[in-house]
Amino acid sequence: MQKIVEKLQNGLKGCVEIPSDKSISHRAVMLSSLAKGKSLIRNFSNGEDPISTLKLFEQLGVKAKYIDEKTLEIVSEGKLSAPLKALDCGNSGTTMRLVSGILAGQKFNSTLIGDESLSKRPMKRIIEPLKLMGADIKSTDFHAPLEIKGAHLNGIDYVSKLSSAQVKSCILLAGLFADGITKFTEPFISRNHTEIMLKYMGADIITEGKTVSIKKSALLPQEINICGDISSVAYFIVAALIVPNSEIILKNVGLNPTRTGILDVVKAMEGNIEILDKKNISGEDVGDIKVSYSELKSCIIQGELIPRLIDELPVIAVLATQAQGVTTIKDAEDLRNKESDRIKSVVTELKKIGAEIEETPDGFKITGKKQLKGGCEVETYHDHRLAMSLYVASLICERPLIINDFNWVNISFPEFEKLFNTLIN
Repeated sequence: MQKIVEKLQNGLKGCVEIPSDKSISHRAVMLSSLAKGKSLIRNFSNGEDPISTLKLFEQLGVKAKYIDEKTLEIVSEGKLSAPLKALDCGNSGTTMRLVSGILAGQKFNSTLIGDESLSKRPMKRIIEPLKLMGADIKSTDFHAPLEIKGAHLNGIDYVSKLSSAQVKSCILLAGLFADGITKFTEPFISRNHTEIMLKYMGADIITEGKTVSIKKSALLPQEINICGDISSVAYFIVAALIVPNSEIILKNVGLNPTRTGILDVVKAMEGNIEILDKKNISGEDVGDIKVSYSELKSCIIQGELIPRLIDELPVIAVLATQAQGVTTIKDAEDLRNKESDRIKSVVTELKKIGAEIEETPDGFKITGKKQLKGGCEVETYHDHRLAMSLYVASLICERPLIINDFNWVNISFPEFEKLFNTLIN
């Protein structure tokens, strides 16, 4: 699907509620499927990735039905059944990596497959620690498909070189089925939705700084209320900051401190942003965000901040094109292992539209403030986050921008364009 987007003549105005958090939606289905009894998941995401997780667990014997459009009921015996065919993770790396930890400790065999993009993503990062626990996993050069034979697992004390919520979650979920204590330590704290939800559902889990410990646990069914996805909110935040005369309020946004790196960046750039009505729901911090057009200054983004905004870096690169000075993004080499090589793809496409951006081995250097030109075709590389970032950039381009394969937005945010249209006067 080709999308043509023109420059926005007036600012973004109004109030919008962002759809539910994709990361939390994945975990809600996974953990509810492991809890004996009936769980309710309110405000479940309708992105293709969480739906892949839901369909996968239905193949594992879990019963799921919608009570209404956004409320999902999960009924489980507290144990999973052997699948009759390969389990398709679609485009979802979260599904494949987290479910691998769950399946490694089952009493049956299974195979995880994915689409062309997912089949190219690295799985060595989960396979190696799972094997240390006793898992039996076969792959093709550490890529999908993954053939997992159910095995007896033992806890390990694993020190990761990578700050990754997916790797951490995989090992913690395997720890639910392992003898002894499973410990995971990472260099910087990555998003902690798995730890929060495990504790909320009764797991024997302790977090001490950068180390999380878990023991074999039986989970209790719960009602889980899912907040809005801050990774989805990021596109609206950036758009309001760079489109003149904008002022918007974003409702029911997840404000988990491990995910709010973009708010720190906006503040460092002297952007106009304010948190309203902060509260806690199902263990997660939630609130509203008010943001308006700003004259921005450059900053350096690096170190422990990176895991807190890794998914938002493509749209932050767009933001940096409108900040006075040179913005440097470092320590983000894992962007090369996403749905696309996000360092190369972001640089290639933003250069096409007039951005002054330089590729580095672990990030970008972006010089602003630049008037983006547009008037050309750009590619999305089967990458939903790049597609949405280019849409935001198009709102300030001098000439219309043609975005190829824009339909990849549906992977995580099918309501994306509809919600933007509600803010356009």
